Amino acid sequence: MIRVGVVGASGWASGTHLPALTQLPEFQITAVATTSRASADRVAAEYGVPHALTDAGALAEHPEVDLVVASVKTPAHAGVISAALAHGKHVVSEWPLGVDLGQARELADAANRAGVRHAVVLQGHHSPDVRFVADLIEEGRIGRLEAAVMVADGDPFGGPTIPADLAWTLDPAAGTSILPIMAGHFLATLERIAGPLVELSARLPGMGRPVRIAGTAEDVVNPHSRHVLLQGRLVGGAEASVTVLGGDRPGRVGFSIRLVGSRGALTVAPRQRGEYMHWTDWDIEIDGDRVAVPDAYHTVPPRIPRGPAARIAALYRDFARALAEQRRPRPDFADAVRGHCVLAAIQRSAANGTLERIAVE
Repeated sequence: MIRVGVVGASGWASGTHLPALTQLPEFQITAVATTSRASADRVAAEYGVPHALTDAGALAEHPEVDLVVASVKTPAHAGVISAALAHGKHVVSEWPLGVDLGQARELADAANRAGVRHAVVLQGHHSPDVRFVADLIEEGRIGRLEAAVMVADGDPFGGPTIPADLAWTLDPAAGTSILPIMAGHFLATLERIAGPLVELSARLPGMGRPVRIAGTAEDVVNPHSRHVLLQGRLVGGAEASVTVLGGDRPGRVGFSIRLVGSRGALTVAPRQRGEYMHWTDWDIEIDGDRVAVPDAYHTVPPRIPRGPAARIAALYRDFARALAEQRRPRPDFADAVRGHCVLAAIQRSAANGTLERIAVE
């Protein structure tokens, strides 16, 4: 039994990590921490957690915690992760790992020195739909992959308005915008399917435009781009085109993926609009014929709600197997650094008009 402490339990984790962990027999939630005593007590009572805390350091130090989950705002990841590593605890961190590539590398190096297991929550990696499509490509169902085209909505970032509870993301030091959050997840999903990018050129249009804080009359400058556009080449030689479009109607988001091979084409669309590609079910077609995801790809209990909770549950299940098999969980902090390298290459290319090459380890 792996005993888990969740930091940031009253936010995103309350609808994802906690419902997932409570349904997995490999885990027991033994502690939660939030900055508010009232919210910590409320979450602990709701999920039957014995220890409610208001300090991440105290949670990391607790003798009944084996694994620390960092489900807080990106700027706070480093503090939570560092506390866990200082006490020799395994770590699962939400994506992005750090506010930038430098911090991500520092955290990955520290985790390796601590000798613990670590993982980052890139939900697309364990999506049954993503894994199935990746296997179809690897098996050559459409021949040799020649081109991959992805178009996706990146709401709620990049639009003319932003929710008041996300106004903090307008700080350039926050490490949270359409590029690391939306494009970061989408690119990780594409690379899981088609292999890593080895070179790219990119544009980040719309920086410095005004954005309205929803529910107010306040307009502020958005230092981040409104959209993310890139052309690249994948490790196997296929060309890639990715467009992430900003907006402010997240309930209407959609996406499409088209993979063109030497003997056919595979297309992906959301089964239901309003959810992001890394946590929703897909409609998959090969040359116009519907292809169903086999039951074997669904590895978590059906009572876990479909969506991000189910994808996160699959990550935790892999984490438990990795501990038992004494191997790396995937994706881990090294994979997170890889994702940050791609984001940094996009930023350099957009700033300098350069073709950027990305090492594949």
